Amino acid sequence: MSLPKKMKVARMHEVGGPMRIEELDVPQVRPNDVLVRVRACGIVPNLGNILKNWTTWFPERPLPPLPAIFGLDPTGEIVEVGSQVHTWKLGDRVYVNPGRYCGGCRACRSGQLTSCSHYTFNGYFGFSQNSLAIFRDYPYAGLGEYMTAPQYSLVKLPDNVSFDQGARFGYLGTAYAALRKVEMGVGKTMLINGASGTLGIGAVLYGLAMGATRIYGTARNQGLLERVKALAPSRIEVLSLDDAETLDAWVLRHTGDGVDVFVDCLGPGAPHETFLAGMRALKRGGAAVNIGAIAGGVPIDLHTMMDLRQSLDGSVWFTAGEGQDMADMSEAGLVDLSIFEQVGFPLEQVNDAISGIENRHGGFSNYVIHP
Repeated sequence: MSLPKKMKVARMHEVGGPMRIEELDVPQVRPNDVLVRVRACGIVPNLGNILKNWTTWFPERPLPPLPAIFGLDPTGEIVEVGSQVHTWKLGDRVYVNPGRYCGGCRACRSGQLTSCSHYTFNGYFGFSQNSLAIFRDYPYAGLGEYMTAPQYSLVKLPDNVSFDQGARFGYLGTAYAALRKVEMGVGKTMLINGASGTLGIGAVLYGLAMGATRIYGTARNQGLLERVKALAPSRIEVLSLDDAETLDAWVLRHTGDGVDVFVDCLGPGAPHETFLAGMRALKRGGAAVNIGAIAGGVPIDLHTMMDLRQSLDGSVWFTAGEGQDMADMSEAGLVDLSIFEQVGFPLEQVNDAISGIENRHGGFSNYVIHP
């Protein structure tokens, strides 16, 4: 395959500044990497705020050195493979998991990849100063026509998952990995705070696929909640947080003793009381997991948690293996990604796309860039 020498990318030169469309050399692959022709890249709903405020909000978690190519959730096809890549071949349709790890620390060697001391979101931000080494190794990301990626990061997309749908895997995978941690399975009940949002809909879809008997979803927008309920009307109940009935009272009225699993998808600006009501809705032995990153010091009644044998965990991202599970579920028809409304933009309109995300229809809208 004849490849071009140059490619178009969108790069940010200063924090809060617009992306600039520029021309760079197409990168060369190293022995364990592949070169991907990017066809779609998902846009994080709050990307505009992050690019403007990140260095103030989380100065201990570095952005890639500027100017930098961003783009967290790329999909495309493999156009070149390194000399030590044996499983992947030219033309394979893939999602590129942006989670990068060193492979040599104790966490990596024990299989705890997302706990790596160098763990980094390629095309987004790092979790410690160790991430600067990863950014040097992988300076290319989804907002460009081509990018290099380690073979360990790849998820093979089935034919019934489009590039645009695959570009949603980041948020879907965050929800799926969280449900695995709390051992979601057949016969269990689940409460999802923020069920109509980008993370929440993923929790609904994979909760259904993994056998949840009943899902209780909360949010504020009644119209979006009705769309969530329509995904499985006999298994989903919804409550607007603007209703008079409190969240925990509503769950206990329906269940009698609470839910097995509570997934909180509310973001940093959400009120703590909504999260705490979800904790009160857990049954004895229930498990809670936070994936929305609610911020600040949240007062937890640890004595009650101890007496009722409850647990609370946090979950960040997912592995490529879990991503392959998701792809296989879609191929088998267990998860229907056609529910998402695809909103695509060419690379040249990346700044318009970032600013326009606020007009999305909750988590049902999927904003993507087509480099």
